[in-house]
Amino acid sequence: MKSYILMMCCYFPISLILSGAYCHKEKLKYLDQTPPSLTPEIFAPGHISIKNESEFGSIFNKEATEFYYGANINGMAEIRYTKLEGKTWSKPKVLLSHDKYSLNDPYLSPDENRLYFISNKALESDDAKEDYDIWYIEREGNKWNTKLINAGSNINTNKNEYYMSLTKDGSMYFSSNKDAVENRQHDFNIYSSEFKQGTFQKPKLLGNSINSTAYEADVFVSPDEAYLIFCGIRKEGYGQGDLYVSFKDVTGKWSKAKNMGKLINTEGHELCPFVTQDGKYLFYTSNKDIYWVDASIINSLKE
Repeated sequence: MKSYILMMCCYFPISLILSGAYCHKEKLKYLDQTPPSLTPEIFAPGHISIKNESEFGSIFNKEATEFYYGANINGMAEIRYTKLEGKTWSKPKVLLSHDKYSLNDPYLSPDENRLYFISNKALESDDAKEDYDIWYIEREGNKWNTKLINAGSNINTNKNEYYMSLTKDGSMYFSSNKDAVENRQHDFNIYSSEFKQGTFQKPKLLGNSINSTAYEADVFVSPDEAYLIFCGIRKEGYGQGDLYVSFKDVTGKWSKAKNMGKLINTEGHELCPFVTQDGKYLFYTSNKDIYWVDASIINSLKE
């Protein structure tokens, strides 16, 4: 028997054996879910998307072996995670939670050593405040140091800063109502901030091909800044909030934002978009659950 095993090893090189293990790991990515088509589907029902709970912003790491997302429980949001451990995905666990303030909409930095999120935590105490800021925690080895670090005064103000995403060079896109017109309740706009020498620079307001007098928030920008997707509340929309897409042309200008259509948008609320690092899948929240769809739907909207 031993000689037979040795013969098998000779005929089947270790590279093929390792290749098989690699293929198995590939299959287990994305929580071992069956990939979606161009018809959106609820992501991991009963495991991530749970009845009578609200799930919001979500993000996979580059290898699609770690998943972070926000969940709202009785009006308080917390950040959960699950990861691939050997051949199985761990049961979702709470990474960040507090009994006084909310934490939501996680997003990984390009090197995956920071996890950004939003919170209404007060700057100098563990009390809650009226507005939300952007914060982050840092990875130390294989674990997260859960000490909350504010993203700084170039990003945060005494108004709301919401849902962020990052380019491959670390620049941040986010939304804020810091320049809101008085008595205009949903006056949020999208901004970008360059990341230079470890510091976020003064944000710039995106132009009127993206922003309007209505609501623009929950922005995802592709790492190469080829396109961005955001949630807009506009009169021509399908429901409470729709997803829109804009593409950057060769001159660096953003195209007029286009509604992503009734295949994505419903009479409810679509928000929290995110496209996986391999460009295969678009994730977003719809009516309190996380959905995913084949990301080729994005290019189909490009004129």
